[in-house]
Amino acid sequence: MIVFRYLSREVLVTLSAVSAVLLVIIMSGRFIKYLAQAAQGVLDPGVLFLIMGYRIPGFLQLILPLGLFLGFLLAYGRLYLDSEMTVLSATGVSQQRLTVYSMAPALVVALLVAWLSMGLAPQGVASVARILNEQDALTELDTLVPGRFQSLKDGSRVTYSQELSADRSELRGVFMSEKRFAADGRTERGITVLVAESGRQEVQADGSRYLILENGYRYDGEPGEADYRAIQYDTYGVLLPKPEVAVEASEREATPTRELFGSDDPRLQAELQWRLSLPLLVFIVTLLAVPLSKVNPRQGRFLKLLPAIFLYMAYLGMLIAARGALDKGRLPPALGLWWVHGIFFAVGMLLLYWERLSLWWASRRAPVAEVAHG
Repeated sequence: MIVFRYLSREVLVTLSAVSAVLLVIIMSGRFIKYLAQAAQGVLDPGVLFLIMGYRIPGFLQLILPLGLFLGFLLAYGRLYLDSEMTVLSATGVSQQRLTVYSMAPALVVALLVAWLSMGLAPQGVASVARILNEQDALTELDTLVPGRFQSLKDGSRVTYSQELSADRSELRGVFMSEKRFAADGRTERGITVLVAESGRQEVQADGSRYLILENGYRYDGEPGEADYRAIQYDTYGVLLPKPEVAVEASEREATPTRELFGSDDPRLQAELQWRLSLPLLVFIVTLLAVPLSKVNPRQGRFLKLLPAIFLYMAYLGMLIAARGALDKGRLPPALGLWWVHGIFFAVGMLLLYWERLSLWWASRRAPVAEVAHG
């Protein structure tokens, strides 16, 4: 029991450290993407951290199996280098028994991954989709920050307001620059610059929104040319387009797991098998990691790390490819993703009993060699 607790603690501590690093790396890249959308006025900066919080379960369901795999490799690799595994082996802890011990922390991680993949992750995707749909109903004035130039996503318009009322309906010191295009919608015909002392937002009966500018000037022309046209106006209306927010997740990823059971839709069947595959992935990578973590102290703990990572990526890549084939109806649901798990389960068993198989094969060849020599 002492050995079991010691091994489990080493693996779980390493798992936590590795998973935390991977989560920070992935979240940083995704946060930069959302931050760029907020800078363009597509997203309200106030919802950025809320979106990231809802995305964490989706990240963790893929990070934890990899973190556990690396945790076994690093933790057990250190024990082999420090000859602690040699001492355990001398006391009767074989590699097969070590695998049984390793399945306990794997069970904890598998239950956590199952909770994430079948419960929290779909709920998080649905919540993110709801927030993005709410953002899609906003105009550029709803995300405008006073004192900062704001560009639309396509870069066709730049808006600036010196002051903005609390309800975002009144503006002071307005500047707008917009590109003008020909009838084909592609060829640029110059720019239009609008300046105004004040402006207000109006909503029409059909739901369209206009920015009504007051006491200002409109300048039309082409950069580099001297034939600008200036028009003074008392009131001028500008139609406010709706920003386009790219929804990353599909509807099936937000579908509750209970609704996936019994469905005949190949896309929903692929999603269900994917969610069930992630907890199963945890046990199989544990079976792979235990024999791969065995290293010679003279070789160093990182000798097998790179090949092991390639093996894990091949496993995950085949699962993703099989998911795509099942999604398109190229694989029967009965076969689905299970054949990939079967292949790597066989690889894990082969690695686990490789030494015994080698000894058995050598013992079979020895009598043949003696007869040939005689």
